[in-house]
Amino acid sequence: MANYGTILVVDDNPAILTAVEICLDGVFQRIITLSNPEKILTTLQQEEVDVVLLDMNFSLGVNSGQEGLMWLRTIHRQHEDIPVVLATAYADVKLAVKGLKSGAVDFVTKPWDNDELIRVLKDAIDHNKHVVPLDQMEAEHVRKVVDKCHGNISRAAELLGITRQTLYAKIRKP
Repeated sequence: MANYGTILVVDDNPAILTAVEICLDGVFQRIITLSNPEKILTTLQQEEVDVVLLDMNFSLGVNSGQEGLMWLRTIHRQHEDIPVVLATAYADVKLAVKGLKSGAVDFVTKPWDNDELIRVLKDAIDHNKHVVPLDQMEAEHVRKVVDKCHGNISRAAELLGITRQTLYAKIRKP
């Protein structure tokens, strides 16, 4: 079941784009592919994207990764909340570290292991989601119940299944 929203995949190789679409079908609700990185910013303005999978090299014969790093920085200047995973066929530890220091959340090498690619992309999205602490959730719920009962502490305690004393303690909790 596709439950991971929308991914934007940017790679100049049509075979890679097709392979990614096949691999991620059923994982993401929507897969947007671009072969031209010049269209990234326009696409990100028009679409709600949860993660970007970005190739590192777009010019024929160039494999330094500098293009990918430039596009990573460009994406982050305007969309810092969207996680970016870098992908390249030319695995290089220095390049990977440079990418991570520039704001990428992870790095995958081509050819990739399908399960590993899916795990990396899911982790990128999950890591980006804010988790509300349990104490905060409880405090918000208690406040909503008390509001629903128009301040009637006895009724709110009854709805929550706790004693009035416990409810008072939860209300006073900082």
